[in-house]
Amino acid sequence: MDLYLPIAGISVNALVIIGLGGVVGLLTGMFGVGGGFLTTPLLIFYGIPPTVAVASATTQITGASVSGAIGHWRRGGVDARMGFVMVAGGVIGALLGSVLFDLLEKWGQVDLVIGTLYVVLLGSIGGMMLHEALVAMHAMRAGRKPKARPRHNRLVASLPYRWRFYKSGLYISPLAPLLLGIATGILTVLLGVGGGFLIVPAMIYVLGMATNVVVGTSLFQILFVTAATTLLHATQSRTVDIVLVVLLLVGGVVGAQVGARLAGKLKPEYLRLALAIVVLLVALRMALGLGWRPDEIYTIYGAGE
Repeated sequence: MDLYLPIAGISVNALVIIGLGGVVGLLTGMFGVGGGFLTTPLLIFYGIPPTVAVASATTQITGASVSGAIGHWRRGGVDARMGFVMVAGGVIGALLGSVLFDLLEKWGQVDLVIGTLYVVLLGSIGGMMLHEALVAMHAMRAGRKPKARPRHNRLVASLPYRWRFYKSGLYISPLAPLLLGIATGILTVLLGVGGGFLIVPAMIYVLGMATNVVVGTSLFQILFVTAATTLLHATQSRTVDIVLVVLLLVGGVVGAQVGARLAGKLKPEYLRLALAIVVLLVALRMALGLGWRPDEIYTIYGAGE
């Protein structure tokens, strides 16, 4: 069943796009990640222009995050105070990212920057996740617990103006989650990601949040930041393809609810290993697309003038 995408300018198989949205929604509910780190590259592999893929993936993440956040909120897994601080930072980051996105479009370098950032971020995050999962699995087989990480980061603990975040069990400066939110907002605009694949590990290992509220709070923050980013893409670059978004949402909303239910039932070590392998495979595919017979020869705009 083929449908024409008016903004992307191509026809796609609707069932394939719905299936892609379902898989990404499943990851959203299970891990608290926005899913855009997979949606955007997979859409690009399918033939969607990178700028349209970024903007449309961001819109789809908003819908999937609503579904996943509601599921975790009902289970008491959201620290709303922490979430609102990160949302404030995310909106600031989204505004900064939109300015940078417009500049890259004018220079003609946005596709190259998107691809390169994906390879660097996915490669590093996937590598760390794979190492951690293998260490945890080896410790389980040997009958011992993996070494616990420090509860608090020294740099975060040294920041001034501390607040109490009761649900997270923290007494830290709001500057730390605010800066984390700003970084997430910039990535959301540039890459069409919710930022969860970066923000979830940061919430655990940098902020020291209780693990039972990390996924829900991440989705809560992603929801508001991606909504603001969608508005920016729709009004400034006009690259949101509503037909593509609807197809992704159909699968994504259902997948997020299923993922939220599965999150507490499966062993985290095996889930982390599977996610790490998927992330690394996507990074490898992106790297091949950039370096081995790229679609376009890399040039600097205006270099011949």
